[in-house]
Amino acid sequence: MDDEYAKLIRRMNPPRVVIDNNACENATVIQVDSVNKHGILLDVVQVISDMNLVITKAYISSDGVWFMDVFNVIDHKGNKIRDKEVIDYIQRRLENNPSFVPSLRESVGVVPTEEHTVIELTGTDRPGLLSEICAVLTDLHCNVVTAEIWTHNTRAAAVVHVTDDSSGCAIKDPSRLSTIRDLLSNVLRGSNDPKTARTTLSPHGVTNRDRRLHQIMFADRDYERIERAGQEELRDRDKRPLPHVTVGDCVEKDYTVVTMRAQDRPKLLFDIVCTLTDMQYVVFHGVVKTLRMEAFQEFYIRHVDGFPISSEAERERLMQCLEAAIERRASEGMGLELCTEDRVGLLSDITRTFRENSLCIKRAEISTEEGKARDTFYVTDVTGNPVDPKIIDSIRRQIGDKVLKVKHNSNLSPKPPQPTTIGFLLGNFFKARSFQNFKLIKSYS
Repeated sequence: MDDEYAKLIRRMNPPRVVIDNNACENATVIQVDSVNKHGILLDVVQVISDMNLVITKAYISSDGVWFMDVFNVIDHKGNKIRDKEVIDYIQRRLENNPSFVPSLRESVGVVPTEEHTVIELTGTDRPGLLSEICAVLTDLHCNVVTAEIWTHNTRAAAVVHVTDDSSGCAIKDPSRLSTIRDLLSNVLRGSNDPKTARTTLSPHGVTNRDRRLHQIMFADRDYERIERAGQEELRDRDKRPLPHVTVGDCVEKDYTVVTMRAQDRPKLLFDIVCTLTDMQYVVFHGVVKTLRMEAFQEFYIRHVDGFPISSEAERERLMQCLEAAIERRASEGMGLELCTEDRVGLLSDITRTFRENSLCIKRAEISTEEGKARDTFYVTDVTGNPVDPKIIDSIRRQIGDKVLKVKHNSNLSPKPPQPTTIGFLLGNFFKARSFQNFKLIKSYS
């Protein structure tokens, strides 16, 4: 009865969305007012993220039965959103409250949809893994339409959309799906792997690939720190500033306060909110600010049962999970962009060339648009070091200088900022008599 009543209230009070290009000089302002429910913040941020908009500022408030958020957004070129069709589309998406996301309890695997078959994979990362996966799919007459691959903390996860290479349709034959699952599981099953590689049946209705990747890696416990030989040396050579996460208590208002400072990048807020939601935390208040290349985020949260964090173990786990969420999508290594006519087996050929030249793929985004393959790979050498430019030149000559271009070299990134103390950005909002009741519990960076 409570669920039906909540649905009735939401139908009687649909979300109100205002998109304003006059309120701010250098950003489009999106204001969303709605009846509050668990996960609504993620729904809104996901819509903005799906449109590839950059959030420069955000103010979040959902204490009580009403949800009120304000987002300052720009496009990837730093401009306001002027296209009326884009504005209307964002408004419709937000007002219709779309977003189906699967539960963490649901499994990972292979499932046909009307247009393609979705393959979800997780296992131990190693050099050449993506090349082996693509070779198996090609041998099984599967054409990769889109895919995204993340690696973090020795683990790898992928969501791959494939079609039958002859019909161009989804693969629905149960026997063939079983063969695909078994052969890919064999590829993923590394030696001495304490965790089980998985390629099993997944639920219908999965619509957000990024959300699934976060869920897969979270379920795979990639946030657990792994001690590896040479790890500290590699970290010292990494020019990207590491995220800084703190967890504290706001005793007067009975909240847990989470603050983060990290190098700014697209979809950073989505990654944080996605993780908080999947860990069953509710954001009651929050603020997001970006300053040059750095992003600051602060959230006042409680568990879904209404209580703040009370144990040291839970604080530590939350900090580890948020750090992992920030780092999974970080662009480690040199970026290579591929643009050419799509064909069956193209991805297998490209990744084999990378493997033969001792490149290790840290992250990849694969897409096909109007017969064109548009892929981005972030690569290092097999030891995690920057790639020798001579090797990249050789690979580009093999594939084609106009087909494969260098996008980004992480070694040219700005130097990390000097460590500073992060205070509560919303402190004045909750301040009563003094800050003495704000007790910083622990920080990790």
